[in-house]
Amino acid sequence: MLINWVVVPTCLPLVVRRCHVCASERFRASGKFRVNANHKLLDAWLLVLCTRCGDTAKLTLLERTNVRAIRPELLNRLHHNDPDLTAELLQNPDVQRRNRIALDWDDAWRLDTGGGDPPDAEVIDVAVRFAARIPVRPVRLIAEGCGLSRAEVERLIAEGKVVSAVRLTGRLSGDFTFTLKR
Repeated sequence: MLINWVVVPTCLPLVVRRCHVCASERFRASGKFRVNANHKLLDAWLLVLCTRCGDTAKLTLLERTNVRAIRPELLNRLHHNDPDLTAELLQNPDVQRRNRIALDWDDAWRLDTGGGDPPDAEVIDVAVRFAARIPVRPVRLIAEGCGLSRAEVERLIAEGKVVSAVRLTGRLSGDFTFTLKR
């Protein structure tokens, strides 16, 4: 029996970056962009707000980029503060690397198991799909989806009753499947 689970973001993640005013380490995306033109060159930033003091910081998206090099639809989305663009750019590895930030996904996602109780079949095959690149421990997903404790899931993995082609320790942000044998 194959079951499909989806890890879905519920809100934007927090940005892990040190505030220069209050030394807090968390910022929330404001959803606003700042675009500045200097002749035919554009700079663009995503504005983020400190969760403690409210100070604004800028995450660099474009720097001294020729206007003709920017896709018109991207420029339009920047000018209209597109919330979907905010989510896309926060998850972009190039933006994270350029600004030296990480994302804090705690309390920003949920597991959609399709509703109902887990089936009582002897062998259950589960395909887990990620709607966004959210790093989550597979043990936590299996525990939450099957209604077990994490210790119980780790015991089942050690006994060989939870099997997967991917390593189930650590964090994953890509799709995977596993088999649960009861």
